Order: sequence, then C-alpha cells, then structure tokens
Amino acid sequence: MAFLGTAARRVMACQKPLLPLCHATTRCYSSQSTHTTEKSVPYEKTLKQEDGISGPTKPLPKFADVVVIGGGSLGCQTLYHLCKLGMTNVVLLERDRLTAGTTWHTAGLLWQLRPSDTEVELLAHTRNVISSELEEETGLETGWIQNGGLFIASNKQRLDEYKRLMSLGKAYGIESYVLSPAETKDLYPLMNVKDLYGTLYVPKDGTMDPAGTCTTLSRAATARGATVIENCPVTGIQIKVDDLGIKRLKAVETAHGTIQTPCVVNCAGVWATKLGKMAGVNVPLIAMHHAYVVTERIEGIQNMPNVRDHDASVYLRLQGDALSVGGYEHNPIFWEDVSDRFAFSLFDLDWDVFMQHIDGAVNRVPALEQTGIKSTVCGPESFTADHKPLMGEAPEVRGFFLGCGFNSAGMMLGGGCGKELAHWIIHGRPEKDMYGYDIRRFHHSLTNNNRWIRERSHESYAKNYSVVFPFDEPLASRNMRKDPFHQVLQEQGCVFQERHGWERPGWFNRDGPAPDRNCSVFFITHIILDYDYYSKEYTFDFPPHHYVIRDECLTCRNAVAVFDMSYFGKFYLTGPDAKKAADWLFTADVNKAPGSTVYTCMLNKRGGVESDLTISRLEPSPAHLPLTPESNGEAYYLAIGGGVAQHNWSHIQAVLQDQGFCCTLIDHTEDMGMISIQGPKSRELLQEVLDSDLSSDAFPFSTHKIVNAAGHKVRAMRLSFVGEMGWELHIPKESCLPVYHAVMAAGAKYGICNAGYRAIDSLSIEKGYRHWHADLRPDDTPLEAGLAFTCKMKTSIPFLGRKALEAQKAEGLRRRIVCFTVDEKVPMFGLETIFRNGVPVGHLRRSEFGFSIDKTIGYGYIRNPDGGVVSPDFVRSGEFTLERMGVTYKATAHLKSPFDPENKRVKGIYG
Repeated sequence: MAFLGTAARRVMACQKPLLPLCHATTRCYSSQSTHTTEKSVPYEKTLKQEDGISGPTKPLPKFADVVVIGGGSLGCQTLYHLCKLGMTNVVLLERDRLTAGTTWHTAGLLWQLRPSDTEVELLAHTRNVISSELEEETGLETGWIQNGGLFIASNKQRLDEYKRLMSLGKAYGIESYVLSPAETKDLYPLMNVKDLYGTLYVPKDGTMDPAGTCTTLSRAATARGATVIENCPVTGIQIKVDDLGIKRLKAVETAHGTIQTPCVVNCAGVWATKLGKMAGVNVPLIAMHHAYVVTERIEGIQNMPNVRDHDASVYLRLQGDALSVGGYEHNPIFWEDVSDRFAFSLFDLDWDVFMQHIDGAVNRVPALEQTGIKSTVCGPESFTADHKPLMGEAPEVRGFFLGCGFNSAGMMLGGGCGKELAHWIIHGRPEKDMYGYDIRRFHHSLTNNNRWIRERSHESYAKNYSVVFPFDEPLASRNMRKDPFHQVLQEQGCVFQERHGWERPGWFNRDGPAPDRNCSVFFITHIILDYDYYSKEYTFDFPPHHYVIRDECLTCRNAVAVFDMSYFGKFYLTGPDAKKAADWLFTADVNKAPGSTVYTCMLNKRGGVESDLTISRLEPSPAHLPLTPESNGEAYYLAIGGGVAQHNWSHIQAVLQDQGFCCTLIDHTEDMGMISIQGPKSRELLQEVLDSDLSSDAFPFSTHKIVNAAGHKVRAMRLSFVGEMGWELHIPKESCLPVYHAVMAAGAKYGICNAGYRAIDSLSIEKGYRHWHADLRPDDTPLEAGLAFTCKMKTSIPFLGRKALEAQKAEGLRRRIVCFTVDEKVPMFGLETIFRNGVPVGHLRRSEFGFSIDKTIGYGYIRNPDGGVVSPDFVRSGEFTLERMGVTYKATAHLKSPFDPENKRVKGIYG
C-alpha cells in the first residue's frame, strides 16, 4: 500500500507517478507527456459526457436577451439568478458538458468568514442558495454538507487575524469560537495540537458538491424559462458600432448557428481570455495547475470539520471517511497553452511542487503518515493579479460582461456573485459594493500587460494563505506607473504604496532611501528581498513607524506639509452638451462662476455613490494643454482619486453614452503632476512662490486660477483633503520638479516636510472627510454618508439618482454613518463590530489613529435592530462599544467631526 507521507517521498525519489488505489473513467490530458496514471475526483458523479455524443443538446434560438457562456459554477449561478429576477429569454452555452472545465474537480469548500464585509455577505448568499433555497424550490438535493470549518493558528499574528474575523462575524450573526489547543483536540481528536496557538471554529461552514449544485441550478433555471445548451462551443463574438461610435454586443457565433443578443456573460473560466479576444476585450487572468490528493479511509475522521492550516499552506477537506489534501504552493505551475480540447481532464501531479502540502498535512494530522492515497487531482484554475474575481461590464464593449477569474473560489462565491452579476446586467449596477471585483478596478494599461498579469497573479497565488495585514503591499511587478516626483521623493526616504499601477507616497523613512519594493517573481520561491525591512509594517499593532506618521500629521497641523498627489485622475469634460452632462452626472450644482471648484458625488440609479470628486468650471479658451482644453462653451476639469480613476472614467463614459450627450471626455492624468501644500503656514510659503494674491478675499476657498509658480504656469486650487488651509498645484509634467524644488526651498524656514498617504488617511478621518470605497461606496447614499450638502436637492435640476434620494429622504434613513472615538490607545483598522446597548448594529468601515485628538477614530454605518429609522436621537441615546479581536472598548459616538467641527481651519482661521 502507498502511504501519504512515506510513499510520496519515495515517489519523488524515483520520479515515477504514484499509482492510485482506485480507478476513474475521466479523460487524461497533459501538454507535456502522455499519462501513465488514471485519476478521479472525490464525488459520486460528474456530468461527464458519454462517448459518441456530439452536437448541441438543444436547437439554438435566433435571439436571446442574455447569453451566458460557460457551464460551471458562475455560469449556472448567473443563469439561475437572472431567471429569479424575471428574465426568461436567457441561454447558457457550454462547449462540452456542465462543469467540464474546472468546476467538476473543485474541492467545494465554503468558509463563511473573510476579511471583507462584502465577501461575508456574498458567501452568506451562496450558503443560503446551496443549503436551503434550491432544495425548497426544486425538491432536489445539492449535496451540501454542514460539517463546520476550523482555521489553524500557529502564531499570535494568525490568531489575531482569526479574532478579527470572529468579531466581524458578530455583526452578521455568524457563529464562531476561538478555541484553545486543548479545546481543539476535543473537537478534532486526530489533530496534532502541540504547535498550535489556537483555532477558529465556525460550526456552520461546510462542503458543496459541484455536480449536484450545477445540476440543480440548471434545472431550476430551465423551469423558469432558461435554455441550457451543451456541446456547443462558441466560435466568435459579433460587435457592432452604433451611430455614436460606441462598440456594442451584437451576436454570438457557434458552428451550429448564431444567436443575436445585446448581452454576453463571459463565465468561461481559464478560457475566458480567449473568449474575450473574440470581442476585443482584455481579460487579465492566467491559468495555473491546482492540485489535491484524496486519501484512503481514516478511522475516526468521520464528521470532522474541514481544516485550513494557513501557516502550513494546506487544507484538509472531509470526504466521507477520508480527506482531500491540498493548498497553495509558492511555486505554482502555469498552464502555458490553454487547450480548447480540455474537458473533464487532469494533469499529472508534480510531486516536487505538491510535497510541501504533504509535510504540512502529516504534521497536522499524524494519522496521514500511514494512510493510503486513493487518487490525485490536478486540474486548471484561473487566477488574477489581486486574487479577486473579474466581474462587470467590460470597458471596451457595451454588453460584454465578465464573471470569471475566481481563484479557486468559484463555488463558494458563486451564489453571491451570480446574484450581483444578474443585478448588474438587468439594473445597470449590482446591489452590493462590488468594486473590489469590478474589472474597472484595473487601469486599462495593465489589463493587457502580460508580464504584470503573470507576476502579480503568481504573487497573489503564493500569498493566498498569508495573514491579511492592514497595510500589505504587493512586491511583484511594481513601478508600472511613476510620476515626475518619484525619484526625488525616493531619495528622500519615500516608502511607496501601489494604487492602480501608480507608485504613490506612503510615508517617509527618516534613515534615508528605503529599499525598492519591486522584486522579480523569483522572490516568491525564495525569501523576499528586504522582507525584514518591510515585514515590520505587517502587524495588527501600531507599526514601528507610527511616530513618523505622527510627525508628518502634526507638522501639517502646526506648520506646513507637501503631499504628492500626482496619481489623481485628471479629466476634461467639454463639448456642446457639457453643461447638460454635468447637471445629470454630478449631485452638486457645478454651474457656478468660472474659477469655482465644487466637491460633489456621482451616483447610480439607486442613489449609491459611484464617486466623490472635485469639479472646476473653466473659462472658454483656446487650448493650452495640459492646463486648459480648447472650449467655446462649457468646460470642466475633474480631479479624481487615482486609485479609482478607471472606474470613474468608465462610469462617466457609460452615462454619456446612455444619455446620448454630445461631449468629449479627455484624460490628461499622465501629462500633469500634482502637489498639495497644506497647513497654517501654507499661505506664507506659497506667497513667495506664486505670483498671485493668496488672501482669502482674492483667493477664497473652493476656487482655482492659472498662476505662475517659480516661472512655470500651474493651476492652483484652494482645497483641502486634510482639514487645513492649503492649495493644490496642478503642474505640467515638465514643470513638476522646478516647482517642487521652489516650494521646498521656500518652505524650509517654515519647517516644511514631505508627507504621504498614511498621514492623509489619519488627517482626513480626523476631519471627517470620506474615502471612496472605504466609508463611501456604491451601496451607500449621500444621505446615509452625511453628504447631503453635496446634493442639489433644493433646486429643480434632475440628476442621476435623485429620485432614489427623494424617496429615501421621505422614508427616513434606515442606516447612517457615525463617527466613533476610543480613549484607549489601541489600533483599529476597520471591520470592528459596533454595539449599541450591547446589540450589534454594524461595523467600522475605516479607522485610523487621530494624532491631533490623540485618540483612535473610526467611521461605520449603524442600523436600527428593529428595522426603524436611525435618527440623530437614536445615535445620541445609545451607549456604544467597539469589539476588536474579541475585546470590547467603550466608544463615544459623534454626529460631527470631533476635530474643527466649525470648519475654521480650511478657511484660514487659526487661533
């Protein structure tokens, strides 16, 4: 008999494949060699086609409202949820049989707790669909097994991460427990607990069966009118260009006919990139081998929970009276030439790569050392640059949606994502905040950059089981986009963050230049270059450079600081319908006098905030790019957070197209840098650099001018994102360094310092300014977020989302953002649960330490447990606590910012 521990090592020594002890009927495939081994997956059935069957299983319709391509978990879930939302003329095309690509061999694990509130909600919906909804609807069992989940912690940091998950779970009513090693041994007697720090036990986690689930989903969808057609590969996508020059979906081609359709959903898994190319759409994912082995029977393993030992990079999935053993290795194998003939097929298992999981599994469950291997499973999976799926409408073609790149999580995220994708297609936007999955989170310059996709996906795969620290930064494929200040700031000790491909300042090391974060992908299979330097940032405590961020913040509050914000998106909106477009797009009335700048939001139809940004109205003028576009009428300058610039660009373009506005949106992000000079000394400093009167009468808050700075023309804006008097300088690229050096030279006598985004995070939350995609998201309205002042509700001007806001205002707010402060010096990072009078009412979205008020400060949305209105009195009358890693702290609730609530400082009123 072959044993998991000793036999695997023996196999590696002789380089021969291990003979499994059971035989399967699945086809074998290898791009490198023929197989000498048969393999099987641990399910009683698959949907494998029988030999001799060819051609579509049903006739193709001439037209469909939506065509879903790919019959795996995501395809079937999306089809089902489209039908649940009332669509009937929908078609699913599968090139082979349902699940034939990657779904059929997936492990099918479902864990309820993740370090993301959105993912917790998505997982909850999947669990509900699989465990009860489908069976109630169809009378068919999906194969759901609720055997629980157990996360293993071998060190304090890992256990702290699990405690964070436990605390977040309380906001959602998810039962979980932190167990001691002894309690873990009682729960799982076969487990070695000698090296454990503790565990997190979630009793209602479980296991899904892919074939049973997809069969039931397809039957439920067809019962509602959908058509599922197997054995029908897609051979082409037809695109049409409308009268406005916009590319739109026209039809799906197959060898057996063409289906006219305005909408396609790409759920093709590892084949999604090829399908995207048919439509001229970039799909930034990569295929890798992903493997597990199935053991023989293990006495005493029955009914045990599934196990994730993250530090050993291994999972143990209960399979009846056996275990499936797998994980994420540091040196995965790429599938270089994705074959269209691959269906219900597997690769040879590379024991050199897989052996690291065996060592971890045997250490955790010693009985595995003498347990036989029943089968090996090594199949393809698709992975992405940030280990998150690719969803939403592609920027290149209207009507082409993505539902792919699920990083081996397609089963457990499928239900929630299928529902959101269906809402996206039908209503234009999903219900939840799906920005973290939206294809528009990536800048278009990255989605077709094969090196970036490969190296970043490799790193994300290797780090999948790493502790999720608050300030983790990618190391692979850095320096893709650098602004003109990059080198000079690096020489001054700048430690950069990466956003949207840009390198932006995080904080400034006092001991000289920091090591470059950019590493070859080679680092992943070895020790990370300079890891010891950057590993100090990876903590759930205050980081070692906490005092550096403090000094940057207090210098800004007491003197003056300069922030490099060049990564901001910088767009011009011009054309005959620019005013109509601005009225419709932006919540604020931006049609002030030329020279004015307005802070505003952009909404979706449901009133959710798609963006917050500043809009500056320009004088009609000839072109002097990049500072002024050519305009004979209305023209606007849009300054947008750089990490979400592609999202904003795509949103604006879609609205312009849907409304038929005759406008031009021009991107000059790369052509300009931007520095922000902030603090009580900013006026004195800049008065020595700029040739304009900076007094409040001559240059009031929320205005802008073209001025000369050290002999260079720049656009100066009196704005602040930190709550101080200050100006932004928007500078043509070639003038950036001379202007920066002039500012620093003039600022020396005022004690000027460079400051980064870690300081901005602290300063802005202290003042109560929102960060989009943190305390302001597409599932929040301006009314809930305390931004009603940005909405022109007192005018009669219609704008996108206005009707939803009017309805919400009339009904009353069911949730509201609240500021909380904690007197104890304890770090919080968001996801801490909020309790009102001992009852969970929400969780923090964002938290930082406020150095001016000397307290931890956080913002979160709270609800009324009774479902009623959340009024100011509801907030004032409650006693609040925040739970961090299982420990409760008293908190004070504020309806206004505790720092400068009268907004005097931004107006230059000090003292």
